[in-house]
Amino acid sequence: MIATLHPIERASVDELRALQLDRLRWSLNQAYTGNPRYRAKFDAAGIHPDDLRSLDDLARFPFTTKADLRDAYPFDFFAVPQDRLARIHASSGTTGKPVVVGYTRTDLDTWAQLVARSIHAAGGRSGMKVHVAYGYGLFTGGLGAHGGAEALGCTVIPMSGGQTEKQIQLIADFRPDIIMVTPTYLLAMIDEYHKRGLDPAQTSLKIGIFGAEPWTEAMRREIEGAFAITATDIYGLSEVMGPGVAQECGIAKDGPTIWEDHFYPEIIDPETGAVLPDGSEGELVFTSLSKEAMPVIRYRTRDLTRLLPGTSRPMRRMAKITGRSDDMLIIRGVNVFPSQIEEILLTCPALSLHYLIELTRPGRMDVVAVEVEARSGSTAEDQARATRDFAHKIKSLIGISVNVVIRPPGTLARSEGKARRVVDRRGATVN
Repeated sequence: MIATLHPIERASVDELRALQLDRLRWSLNQAYTGNPRYRAKFDAAGIHPDDLRSLDDLARFPFTTKADLRDAYPFDFFAVPQDRLARIHASSGTTGKPVVVGYTRTDLDTWAQLVARSIHAAGGRSGMKVHVAYGYGLFTGGLGAHGGAEALGCTVIPMSGGQTEKQIQLIADFRPDIIMVTPTYLLAMIDEYHKRGLDPAQTSLKIGIFGAEPWTEAMRREIEGAFAITATDIYGLSEVMGPGVAQECGIAKDGPTIWEDHFYPEIIDPETGAVLPDGSEGELVFTSLSKEAMPVIRYRTRDLTRLLPGTSRPMRRMAKITGRSDDMLIIRGVNVFPSQIEEILLTCPALSLHYLIELTRPGRMDVVAVEVEARSGSTAEDQARATRDFAHKIKSLIGISVNVVIRPPGTLARSEGKARRVVDRRGATVN
């Protein structure tokens, strides 16, 4: 149980760097000796864990990408025998190839302690009630938040996502102090409060911990104004651990502090892979320093940001994520690639591969429309069936609801260069 700051949160930068170097040597060896794929990558690059003499030497080691993890489906990226696994999580996938992540008992304890540290940094304390509205299941959000809140000594209300009316009822009845949820879903809850003629500022909530998707300072102002709470940003991704890789301090609210005693960050040029100095914008890369089951070495997150000096802790902070170096979309907290839509289209004979994804946010939540051309010769009955099947498969395999619009053959715009697959109009409605 966490009652005060962890000693490393009060350490000097030199003490932190010494710990990182020691743990980095361990992590590289864990990956090399426990995972044949890492061993092959290191050997091909002509590098060995023993070659690490300083933190700067990490730049000599090869990157890990999401494709590496998918190619290892389901369990070939683990560095421990399967009988040592305590839990498995996975991201969404369309062809039976999601990213699978595993945890030993020690990994789960570390994760819980880091999320507990995150909740504490946001202002949470033992004895508070935490309303968890992240989704439970293979998604790491719900169970990650749950374990951290319990480790801090909080009372957990495991509501999960959806059922907005019930969310509001339980907040009124159970009187939680903290809510952990995606920011866009909380905005939708604000609308529901107003629709009912209720004032969200009168709830018991004091702290909000929001993650799973980027959000803006304008959203922070609106949330804090409506609920009269302190709104903080939590960052994480399943491949690295889950929520709790970085957390914003509730007092400073100046960007998430990276828990550098467990995750070593780099910023690279997304085109060349060269390491950039702190303060430069580039792609965020993480190396885990303590994970047993699935160490990740120089994992390319594709998130574009900057590393900033620490303020409330010796660890560095992350600036707001400004975009991505790939074509991934974040829709209602779910990571979606246009290629996933394309893979599903291949299973619908009545539909062609000419499609356009349009994203809007007319209210609080993302709305997704997929326009797709019918194949020549398909009947109206074929197209109606394909529309239902296409929408159902996207919901089942990716986890989002979409509006499917069938267009006649040849009506969607063609491109002589790279096809334009996505029109994102959400920025027009959210500042």
